[in-house]
Amino acid sequence: MMLENKIAVVTGASSGIGRAIAKKLSAEGCNVALASRNTDKLKELQKELPGKSLVVEMDVSLTESVVAGFKKIKNELGGIDILVNSAGVMPLTYLKNRHLDEWLQTVEVNLKGCLRCIYSALPGMKDQKSGHIINIASVDGKELFKGGAVYGASKAAVIALSKAMRMELSPEFNIRVTAIEPGTVETNLRKDITDTELLQNKDYDEEEPSLNTENIADAVFYAISQPDSVNVNELLIKPTGKA
Repeated sequence: MMLENKIAVVTGASSGIGRAIAKKLSAEGCNVALASRNTDKLKELQKELPGKSLVVEMDVSLTESVVAGFKKIKNELGGIDILVNSAGVMPLTYLKNRHLDEWLQTVEVNLKGCLRCIYSALPGMKDQKSGHIINIASVDGKELFKGGAVYGASKAAVIALSKAMRMELSPEFNIRVTAIEPGTVETNLRKDITDTELLQNKDYDEEEPSLNTENIADAVFYAISQPDSVNVNELLIKPTGKA
């Protein structure tokens, strides 16, 4: 197994896309650090994994929490080979309805959360002259829509960040960087939405074609299973039938 005993950190591993990625990487031989605020759900997931894993309480919106989490990972698992920045929130709102706290939290988690984890993972990857960072972005970072201004901006920033990371980190430190950009996925992220006007809009019908979380996990595996000489820069994934 090409990934056997590789150490992978997956944020947002307690549910949705992060959970599916953690299961996939464990099945492919990785030792997986499961990071999330909800350690009860992580412990339940840990029972399902075939390989070695570590539960790490981590709130990516808090620098102290991220630094402490990565310190635990280094002490108990060793150097990090793969970082998957999957933690995210999606409280879509119309700008006119002024949900400032939700806007700021979106940026705090989706963008700053990535930065905190990258900051903590980089020293080890630089020292070992290898590593792979997967940033879970979104199609919404490229195809903006009404109600998705702040969420789309946060994901557009992640896509831009990933591109610049490749420019800086790949030539000097052999660190690969991939942005995964899913379309509509069956997750509980829509439960973050509190804007009642937006929820009543028929354009946000949950019956539209969608991907499942395993589709995104397969995309992550595809990217990290390529030879070291290959960097899959971006993967944009949409459900068949989605305009």
